[in-house]
Amino acid sequence: MAKSKQDTITVQGTEVVLYSAAAGAYVSLTDIARHRNAVEPFSIINNWMRSRATIEFIGLWEKLNNPAFKPIEFERFRMEAGSNSFVLSPQRWIASTNAIGIVSKSGRYGGTYAHVDIAFEFASWISSEFKLYLITEFKRLKIEESGHQRLEWSLRRTISKINYRIHTDAISERIIPAAVTKEQAAAIYASEADLLNVALFGKTAAQWRAANPALAKKESIRDGATLEQLVVLSNMESINALLIRQGLSQSERLVQLNTTAIAQMKSLLGASGLKRLK
Repeated sequence: MAKSKQDTITVQGTEVVLYSAAAGAYVSLTDIARHRNAVEPFSIINNWMRSRATIEFIGLWEKLNNPAFKPIEFERFRMEAGSNSFVLSPQRWIASTNAIGIVSKSGRYGGTYAHVDIAFEFASWISSEFKLYLITEFKRLKIEESGHQRLEWSLRRTISKINYRIHTDAISERIIPAAVTKEQAAAIYASEADLLNVALFGKTAAQWRAANPALAKKESIRDGATLEQLVVLSNMESINALLIRQGLSQSERLVQLNTTAIAQMKSLLGASGLKRLK
């Protein structure tokens, strides 16, 4: 389960780590347990997992969200849960049932994590008040992330349009003959767009679609571009327009544009100002 972005929220004085994965947001049960017992948080988690109600809840979550879940092992745990001799750790639950809702991690931010659905249930077992504050802070974080994503999306669209008109005007003036059909003009525009694609991404749009058939159904080669690549692409449109007006051939322009793309990407990847926009 790959981690993407990690965040920390503070709930009633307790720092709680979260991260995002393919299945959704995951919250540190270890951090939540520290609200009850800062010295032995793992014992709190293990006690919670001894309950039949807990086993039934996390088992149902797995059935709804995990096609690889092992129901036979789940039933065995469910039948044993609640007895005086029953002990269940997160690691044993994961290994036996192939669970994905609870994750055991090692390293600097190690501990037991759970999908937010399960984490809220655990927080309720710890304290109803703590659960409410946890939900409030989680919502606040998601609202902030949503606002940042909308800003970045708007910035991406703005950057992609900065020099588009300059580029297409140069193509229209110097490359497209006087009397062509709309289809012929579109083909020339597409050819020039692919010139930039090859200079920056190393492949044409068609080559990218062939290599990424699943992604190609919903986005283009440029939709997945980084902010740095979009800045360079915008600059290249302006440069290509100048080179077109200078009468350079497409092959000559490709070499110059590729050299420019390499130099600008190296510069931007080391620029602190652009990093602050992310």
